[in-house]
Amino acid sequence: MVTVSTTLARGEGEAVSGPRLVELCEAAGLEVSRETVSDDREAIAALLRRLADGEGVRFIFTTGGTGLTSDDVTPEATGDVIERDAPGYAETIRTDSRDHTPLGILTRGVSGVRGRTLIINFPGNPKAIGQSWPVVEPTLEHAAGLLERA
Repeated sequence: MVTVSTTLARGEGEAVSGPRLVELCEAAGLEVSRETVSDDREAIAALLRRLADGEGVRFIFTTGGTGLTSDDVTPEATGDVIERDAPGYAETIRTDSRDHTPLGILTRGVSGVRGRTLIINFPGNPKAIGQSWPVVEPTLEHAAGLLERA
């Protein structure tokens, strides 16, 4: 689980989205490690590559950096790293979020595969993460099986 936030990477502020995503992952039986990185495209991409290219990391979930401001570069960094698109996750997160708020269409998250790792950009809002997780979680076991065969 990767939190993208310059403020948190500097040790300032209190993380809320990352802990929410970790809580949901652990409740689903996933083993979770946490990373924090600044809103810097190259730094995000380097971290995603390191995690995806390591042994046994099946999923990387990011939170933060998917909005419209100039420092929201998580989707671009993820695009730099993935080898194959898996757009259904990002599309479904956006579509489902519209049921909760019209602002859900503003998230620019992407999803895709690098090697045998699925990378999904979640929104940076803990409420939005809680709303998005139920549409993602039921597919993860099957996705993991497919990635094992990749």
